[in-house]
Amino acid sequence: MAPDILALLKDGTAEVVPEGGLEEKLGLGRPLRVKLGLDPTASDVTLGWAVVLRKLRQFQDAGHIAVLIVGDFTARVGDPSGRSETRPRLEKEVVQAFADRLLDQFSMILSKDRLEIRYNAEWLEPIDMEGILRLTSSYTVARMMEREDFANRYAAGRPISIMEFMYPLFQGYDSIAVEADIELGGSDQLFNLLVGRELQRAWGQAPQLVMTVPLLEGLDGVQKMSQSLGNYVGITEEPDEMFGKLMRIPDELIGKYLRFCTPLTPEEVDAIERDLAHGSLLPADQKRRMARAVVELYHGEGAGTGAEDAFNRVHRDHALPETVDDIPIPPEAVDDDGVVWLPRLLVALGRASSNSDARRMLRQGGVRLDSEPVTDPDFEAHREEYLGKVLQVGRRWFGRLW
Repeated sequence: MAPDILALLKDGTAEVVPEGGLEEKLGLGRPLRVKLGLDPTASDVTLGWAVVLRKLRQFQDAGHIAVLIVGDFTARVGDPSGRSETRPRLEKEVVQAFADRLLDQFSMILSKDRLEIRYNAEWLEPIDMEGILRLTSSYTVARMMEREDFANRYAAGRPISIMEFMYPLFQGYDSIAVEADIELGGSDQLFNLLVGRELQRAWGQAPQLVMTVPLLEGLDGVQKMSQSLGNYVGITEEPDEMFGKLMRIPDELIGKYLRFCTPLTPEEVDAIERDLAHGSLLPADQKRRMARAVVELYHGEGAGTGAEDAFNRVHRDHALPETVDDIPIPPEAVDDDGVVWLPRLLVALGRASSNSDARRMLRQGGVRLDSEPVTDPDFEAHREEYLGKVLQVGRRWFGRLW
């Protein structure tokens, strides 16, 4: 394997276990089976998931086989990684619906060549009691309790179900079923991936190499990107929405997003990070560069520039978007005299949680009518005076009232 390919495959990884193991695997001189397991527990592929999917694509481009495990069985068990309590179980039909939606999104990142897509219910559902006993006898409770999240919950007196102990065993069994040479995952998956190595040894297979990638913080800049937290960017979101969201990330994450979410080379990102640190580049300019590159990666050439133009019209020029949806004024926002109190309208449209929340938004300048700020928390007008006007709430919600 050429040194530049080796460096590319190792770039951006958090841990490689064992150290030097990638060189050894590549030295086998055959296409490697590189496994990635993803549980379909939500409907969108986020930029966070895309980090590890793009690493898998690098292995495909280097001539290796991507084995994508759709965890339709393990999703029903629930991954305990990073959890302080037991996950609620998902119904089979719910998991399958998520899986159906995700498959097309996976194809936006992975090549159709050298790709195997497997569902782990294929081998996990048929396991009988004898198989469960063999699986559970291959790992000890003591080793399981070395896992930090389990240890913390035990110390705090929080319950841990036996089902949660089964999750890493099932994930490890996936590696046996597909005879994985390498397994990829986020850094929070390290324990599960290492269990796979132990189980492969117990089944007489060569243990897989484990490679993890860092977790991507979400738009809040603190917690990992997650659909349940709402701090995510989905790869199928519209270009304007994607660009606008990416402009919200904290400046200190610009380099990380450039490195893990765009096609820029490691050397290019290194140079940008140095120049940002020295003050010779402006963070706002590089954030725009990052947002353009992400949009174009998933929507094609020119989409990034178009999204930036739309962003500028709204946020810099305070102009209206090219297209605005027509929004009817809800009847409950109109009093008996036909007067609409703006805070009540915001609540009726679902743009504010309460009248007091709406009044706060108005005082803070977060509401506009036909591009003009409305800061009076008691603003009201007859319904006819609202018709045809564009209501803007925050930076990205617009509706033409009728």
